[in-house]
Amino acid sequence: MQQHPSPLVGRHGEVEDVAEALRTTGGAIGGSTGGTTAGATGRTAGAEARTLLVTGGAGTGKTAVVEQARQIVVQEGGRVLRFGWESGEDPAGGTAALTDAVCGVLAKVHDGRLPARIAAVRRVQARATGPGGEVALLSTLGEVLADAAREVPFALILDNTERMPARTASALGLLLRTFRPAGVPVVMAGRPMSPGHVTAAQLPAAADRVLELPPLSSAEVGELVVRRLGRPVEPDLVTAVLAALGPLAGSPAAVLSVLASLEERGGLLELDGQVCLTVPEDGLRLRADAAELGRLCWPDASPDIGTVAAAAVLAALVDRAEVRLEDLHRAQSPDGPLEEVGRTVDRLVADRVVTVGEDGRITFAVPALAAALRTLPARAEVRSLHAAITRLVTDRLGATAAGTRRPRLAGHVAAAGAMLDDTLAVPLLLAAAGSSGRFNQAWAVRSYHSVLRHLPPHDPRTPGVLHESAGLSLGHSDHIGVLALAEPLLACLDVPHRDDRGDRDDRGEREGRVDRDGLEWVTRACALSALHEHRSPYAEDADPRYRAALERVPVSGELAALGGRYGIGPSVPMTPRPGSAAKESGSSTGPGSGSGSVPSAAEVWLVAAAVGSSAEFERARQDMPTDVLGEAALDRLRNAAAYGDLAGALEAVLGEQRYVAAGESTAVRYHSMVRDYLTGDWDSALSCARRIETRGRSGGAAGVGQSARALAAEIQLMRGELGRASEWLDLIPDSVCHPLVARARLGVRYWSGQGDGASADEALEAARHDVRRARESGLLAGLDRVLLRMLSITVRGDSPEATRRTLEELEALYEEAASPMTYEAVLVARGMVHGDADSALAAYRLVRRRVDLPLSVDCCQCLTEVGDDPQVWLDEAMRSGHVLGMGRPVRSLLGAAARRRNVSIPRRRAARAGLTDREVRLIGMVSDGSTNRQIAARLACSEKTVEQRLSRLFQRTGCRSRVELAAAWLDGSLARQGLVPGH
Repeated sequence: MQQHPSPLVGRHGEVEDVAEALRTTGGAIGGSTGGTTAGATGRTAGAEARTLLVTGGAGTGKTAVVEQARQIVVQEGGRVLRFGWESGEDPAGGTAALTDAVCGVLAKVHDGRLPARIAAVRRVQARATGPGGEVALLSTLGEVLADAAREVPFALILDNTERMPARTASALGLLLRTFRPAGVPVVMAGRPMSPGHVTAAQLPAAADRVLELPPLSSAEVGELVVRRLGRPVEPDLVTAVLAALGPLAGSPAAVLSVLASLEERGGLLELDGQVCLTVPEDGLRLRADAAELGRLCWPDASPDIGTVAAAAVLAALVDRAEVRLEDLHRAQSPDGPLEEVGRTVDRLVADRVVTVGEDGRITFAVPALAAALRTLPARAEVRSLHAAITRLVTDRLGATAAGTRRPRLAGHVAAAGAMLDDTLAVPLLLAAAGSSGRFNQAWAVRSYHSVLRHLPPHDPRTPGVLHESAGLSLGHSDHIGVLALAEPLLACLDVPHRDDRGDRDDRGEREGRVDRDGLEWVTRACALSALHEHRSPYAEDADPRYRAALERVPVSGELAALGGRYGIGPSVPMTPRPGSAAKESGSSTGPGSGSGSVPSAAEVWLVAAAVGSSAEFERARQDMPTDVLGEAALDRLRNAAAYGDLAGALEAVLGEQRYVAAGESTAVRYHSMVRDYLTGDWDSALSCARRIETRGRSGGAAGVGQSARALAAEIQLMRGELGRASEWLDLIPDSVCHPLVARARLGVRYWSGQGDGASADEALEAARHDVRRARESGLLAGLDRVLLRMLSITVRGDSPEATRRTLEELEALYEEAASPMTYEAVLVARGMVHGDADSALAAYRLVRRRVDLPLSVDCCQCLTEVGDDPQVWLDEAMRSGHVLGMGRPVRSLLGAAARRRNVSIPRRRAARAGLTDREVRLIGMVSDGSTNRQIAARLACSEKTVEQRLSRLFQRTGCRSRVELAAAWLDGSLARQGLVPGH
């Protein structure tokens, strides 16, 4: 029989199995048997006809599989009828309902004998009230179905067997086991039922075969997401869907429900050819439809409305605080609200919707279900439940002891809000923060944030709480948590503190100074966190509270202004503070925990000076304590400044002991992006850029730095994807003049015009304007790469005057900046313009030592032009370009160099170089039979990119097709050629 490819993901074999069962109609079955004998011998006489039960968990696609198989068989000319057991008039079901369903099937068989069959059934049904009447009726039903199938062969399908009334299921099971209609294949679909359920016992026993649909694998879920959205997706999207669904991750219906919810909320964005999330990954939810939630998430049967509403209350309760069984068991009133919640937990645990951990903590098995339930209207006042749980403990222990011994109660206090008095909430929260800070800093931070909502700004404890909270948040890179302190911090700065009053004694003066110093440090911490999240207080859309706080603490304003020099917000003038190192080195650490991660004024000025001239940098360096930073750290600082990498610059200045590089802040993500760009992992770099962009649009505190957009545009430009490069650049305002942006703009303008004379002149003129603007803003770091690109254009355009002018600008820049990267650019430029092979070779060695794969390709291209052995350098350039996936802009330059030096472009890389990890992974997916669409989904790229990579692999390995490539992989041919590392 012909095999039909199934549109269902991961269900091709199951669809074929069901279709094969539906094809076994009674056309080949000869002879007629009558009465009970026909039914009793049906299993033997109709051996070709099968009874198949398709089963699986909620949303696994049972109905879709059966329907797809039905369509296949109907297209082949077969006849498949639905067994409408749901239309029975008796809600209790039974033999009468089954008889009505059989008569409904007979009515669809148009052979002229319908009246006789119906009359025979109704006569037996009328006499079926006595002993043995039900057996006779079932025998007659089997007989008339077999008779109809002999005239017009057909198959039967019935769905949702788990909802079938017990009496109907019992009668149907007896019919199929004892009086099976000969020649009528039957396919049933339904969930597996809990032990003891009548349907669970009767129908599986009547089936010749039970076909269980397994959950989809992670790769199949990814393919389903791609098919549903119709475009390649960011891998993080699939990962987030899997995490949100938990045990339902393999359910196609659940996956589609989450995607539908995202589309309804506008939570998806196509960016750089990938569909990305614009909502937090932990905010994914199923569609908020009570009936759909019941079908998907309750294993045995759909719950009633009351159960779903009670589950919504519980979901809201556990969202804000940790709830344990002991909290509910302490309730005294058997009819109180907590007792009602306890009964809800018992029902949901029995339904396997809620789980209880070893420590008694109550959680929902499927996070996306809990998120969806929280959108439904809750019947109870959830805040009162949080307050009741808190009082159950505080009435026994007191507020302070309760916070010390039960720090998790802080979550309930925060959720209860005004329903708890400040005299109870404040001591409990302070005690909880102090006790949990030793083992769970996140709990402590939440407790401090909660207590700030109860403490007035003039309370003497408020500055200390602000300081401790900021210190703990910085300690584990929770920059959004630090930014949440802006409002209480501003209110506290407006209050005159002890050191502002004239009638203070010596002790009051000391304590007042601690208060003021602590508030200043918190303000600086807020400025630092804003930069980490790429939020500039000087941007037009910035929260005015940040700027108001900075105006009260000028030293924090200098830190905030640092962002403009690293592509974060507008450029703001900074005032150098020479001679302040001794003072600031003593005060920068400040009182309390975590203070060392905030840079001093001298360190801020050094980080800022790294983007400017060498004279400015030397002055800032002299302002630092002696021997604090070595030459290696200073080089890392200036290299980071060239890419607008603030996290890398702070790490170089503060060192590993003080700078916490963990976490998921935007600056840390961009630091990873720069590292991936330099090492050649451009797919990961683009993925970082997409995550930065979508995080800035998710409604959180994160912003979007222009450097990430510019670097993404640069990568797409070098890969020949000019359209995508332009899309990234279109996101950057024209007012931004950072060198990274200027470099990408120049490349896109030049290559969009195909490099002709007019377009080249326009691109060069616009680039010179961008260079002037960057110089006026004091941004020298990174301008060397802009001038180097300009120089390569003028050299190719045979413009001696423009070439001389650009080279002079580059050498003047080196005299002014004297950075390692500028020196490398000057060496490459001398090789390009003067044919100086020694300079180009020296640049290549420096670049390789610094690890900058993209610039090393430029060095190899230059050495191909001027070196003694052009073939060696061309081969090296092609190998590196292959790793980067470079496109037309680079290939055209290398091709022109090869023609001028009369050397051949290698068709494939030498075997000794070996396949990359990405190529090995691609070959493995081809060998597994994955399609280009499946591969694109797993690698987060387009199908066109997959085709290009496969073409390069065919050239590299000598294989002519996917089949040959898979065979060479499986039989070890690639390993024997030395192409597989480690073999």
